[in-house]
Amino acid sequence: MAELDKGLKQRIVGALVLVALAVIFLPMLFSRPDEQRQVVVDAPVMPSMPAIPEQSVVPVEVPEPEPIPEPPQPPQDQVGSVPVQPEPVVTAPAQAEPAKSVSHLDANSLPVSWSVQLASLSSRERAVELQQRLRAQGYNAYVRSVDGMNRVFVGPVIERAEANRLRDQLNRQQKLNGFIVRFQPEQG
Repeated sequence: MAELDKGLKQRIVGALVLVALAVIFLPMLFSRPDEQRQVVVDAPVMPSMPAIPEQSVVPVEVPEPEPIPEPPQPPQDQVGSVPVQPEPVVTAPAQAEPAKSVSHLDANSLPVSWSVQLASLSSRERAVELQQRLRAQGYNAYVRSVDGMNRVFVGPVIERAEANRLRDQLNRQQKLNGFIVRFQPEQG
């Protein structure tokens, strides 16, 4: 009788497993939940652009820069080779506080800055060629025409020491013996 009960138990367990599987999977086969389900999105209406208040513009009078004496110019069509006397160095008293960053402004409240003059050429085309060559190598080069001469500069930089480094770098890399001058904004 034990063998008969064992076989009967296996058949009953098998039948129960089949019924459980049928209960789980048959509804999936006969219904299509993706067709019955509809998604509705209730999004708010896009807000209108806020009104931007108008700004009034007040013109400001810019003072004319003070003319400074021009440094001596190299001979015509020669790359800068005239030396310039260095600016005197002012040192702080020994008991002064540690160095603080001070902005240097001239009499017109414009920042004091420096450029390296590399050449003074009579040919505008040659001056522009040199400017373009320097710009292609990453230098901030510009040309100013004064009294029929076209001067090629690199700069401006704020610190005199940085101008010295720039002059030395241009001398080494470009073989241009320039000299340092005060940067003057173009008058227009």
